[in-house]
Amino acid sequence: MNNIKQDFTIKDLENISGIKAHTIRIWEKRYNLLQPQRTDTNIRYYSNENLQKLLNIVLLNKNNFKISKIAKMSDEDLIIKSRELALEIAANDEAINSFKLAMFQFDKFRFNNTYNNLLLKKSFREIFKDVFIPFLNHIGLLWQTDTLLPAHEHFVSNLISQKIHINTEKIQYNATNKEKTYVLFLPQNEIHELGLLYLNYELVLRGFSTVYLGQSLPLDNLDVFFKSTNKEICFITSLTIMPYDDKIEDYFKTIDTILEDKKHQFIAIGHKTELVKGNSYASKIIFYPSISDLLKVL
Repeated sequence: MNNIKQDFTIKDLENISGIKAHTIRIWEKRYNLLQPQRTDTNIRYYSNENLQKLLNIVLLNKNNFKISKIAKMSDEDLIIKSRELALEIAANDEAINSFKLAMFQFDKFRFNNTYNNLLLKKSFREIFKDVFIPFLNHIGLLWQTDTLLPAHEHFVSNLISQKIHINTEKIQYNATNKEKTYVLFLPQNEIHELGLLYLNYELVLRGFSTVYLGQSLPLDNLDVFFKSTNKEICFITSLTIMPYDDKIEDYFKTIDTILEDKKHQFIAIGHKTELVKGNSYASKIIFYPSISDLLKVL
C-alpha cells in the first residue's frame, strides 16, 4: 500500500513516542540505541524497526529502567523485557504502542490481537476508558503535527467503531427505561463520531432506548420525531469540528426555535459549547464539555 508509512523523521519519532528529538539524538549518539539512515542531503530518517525499538525503550524508561542499563540489552532482550513489563504493570502503554504500530502499518491482525489480549484482563468499558481514549487523544496530537495521513486515522477509527458496534449489538435488546428516547446525531459535515458511538453504547448499557442517526444530520430532520412519538425525546449531539465558531450561535438559535414550546431536551457535548453555554434559551438546551461529564449525571 502506498500509504503505509515506512520511514519516519526524528520529529515523527518525537510526536509518536512523546520523547523530545533532542533526547532521542542524545540516546542515539551516546548509547547507539537507534541506527538511522540518511538521505542524500544528510537528513536522518528512521525505519519501522527503529520506531518499535524506541517505543520499547520509552516503556522501560518510564518504568524506572535507566537508559544506561537499557543500552546494554540486546534487541531480543529489550523485546522480552518490554513484554514482561507490559504483562506486569504497563499493559495499557504497551497496548497503545501496539495500536500505533497497527495504525501506521494498516495491520488489522495486530490491532485485533492486541484488543483480544486486552479482553482477557479488562471489560470493554475499561478498554475504552483506559486504552482507546488515551490512544485517540494521541491520534489528535499526531494529526495536528502532520505525522499521520487521513488514511491512517480512518483505518483505526473504523476498527474501533466496529468494536463499539459489536458490543452495543450484544446489549441493545435490554432497554428497560422506555419513558424517554435518546436521539444521537452529529451536525452537518461533522464526521468524528467515535465519542458519540460510545455514548450510545453507554446509554444502551444503562437500559435507555436510543436512536442513533450518525454523521452529518440537517437540523430540519428532527421534526420527524415530534410527529412519530408521544414520548419525551432527548437529542444529543457532539461538536468537534462543526459548526464553525462563527456559525455556532446561529446553530443553537435554530435548535431553540425547533424545540420551543415542546417538552423535549437537547444536549450538546464538546469544547465548542464553551462559546455559547452562557447564552439564554427558551427551550431545554444543556451543555457538557465532554462525554465523561455527561455520563457522571446519567
